[in-house]
Amino acid sequence: MGHATQERTDGPSTTAAPEATGPATSELLAFLLIPDFSMIAFTSAIEPLRIANRMAGRMLYRWSVVSKDGLPVRASNGVVVQVDRSMEQVEIKVGQSVPTVVVCSGIGAERYQDKEVFGWLRRVDRHGAIIGALCTGAHILARAGLIQDHRCTIHWENLPGFVEAFPDLDVAADLYEVDRNRFTCSGGTAPLDLMLNRIAQAHGEPLATKVSEQCLLDRIRGPQDRQRMPIRIRLGVHHPKLIMAIELMEANIEEPLSQELLAKYVALSRRQLERLVRRHLGRTPAQYYLELRLERARHLLYQTDLPVMDIACACGFVSASHFSTCYRQMFGRTPRAERSEAA
Repeated sequence: MGHATQERTDGPSTTAAPEATGPATSELLAFLLIPDFSMIAFTSAIEPLRIANRMAGRMLYRWSVVSKDGLPVRASNGVVVQVDRSMEQVEIKVGQSVPTVVVCSGIGAERYQDKEVFGWLRRVDRHGAIIGALCTGAHILARAGLIQDHRCTIHWENLPGFVEAFPDLDVAADLYEVDRNRFTCSGGTAPLDLMLNRIAQAHGEPLATKVSEQCLLDRIRGPQDRQRMPIRIRLGVHHPKLIMAIELMEANIEEPLSQELLAKYVALSRRQLERLVRRHLGRTPAQYYLELRLERARHLLYQTDLPVMDIACACGFVSASHFSTCYRQMFGRTPRAERSEAA
């Protein structure tokens, strides 16, 4: 992938939208790539900007691709991306407009530690930059101390570990969050919706709709749209009481509900609930609930440095030995062996 700084308007076509209303000057964005960043999140953020320029027939957005040292960066899919400059070469001058900085990360962001990058982000913040993060980038903003008083979000897979690592932050499971001079996005294709929202705010809904149509989207999702597919689609189940039972299990991992209480909440007897779960999921409610808790534990082992006993407690186990036995039965290795392999 080549340089992106000199991106220009493709020029209006016969079907292009009328010139957008809004600021006469173009907005400059600096995309800071962190090693193993998510390619889908990165391109989903840039492409709507390119299309907006084309649809408007003028340069509404400019951007540059940045790395810590100016060297190419490898994405999590193995593609190496050339950058335009190092972060220190990004022009940030007192009294002048500064670029919107977008941190793009992906796999391993929960373990990323770089004081130079954190310091640079704090410096651009002091100069008044709007700062955003895609996919797992909230980890980096949190470690840099830049979202203590801002509502934020992160990819659903990283959400449990992020909440455990930063319990005092205001974290939501939304597609994206915009809170004053910060924005965070859950990743995947959600940056497309985030940027469409920004385009609509700056240049009007008609232009955002035109860009959405170019991307073959049937609608622009709002920030509160769910990240994950609904249970009925994800698991292929449609029984309302079963869906309610699964939702209750997913919401009560640290302090699991008893089978009697679970059945009571969905207005079934314990035996009726067991038959329902067996028929649709091929296992007992207790077995399915245990699998959910162990999957959560596995995410925490990979994404946090929490002691194994703390992870066991966070997933509803009262002893490390019982946790280890259950984990080995499901995944074929102990929690400690899993963590060693991840490291």
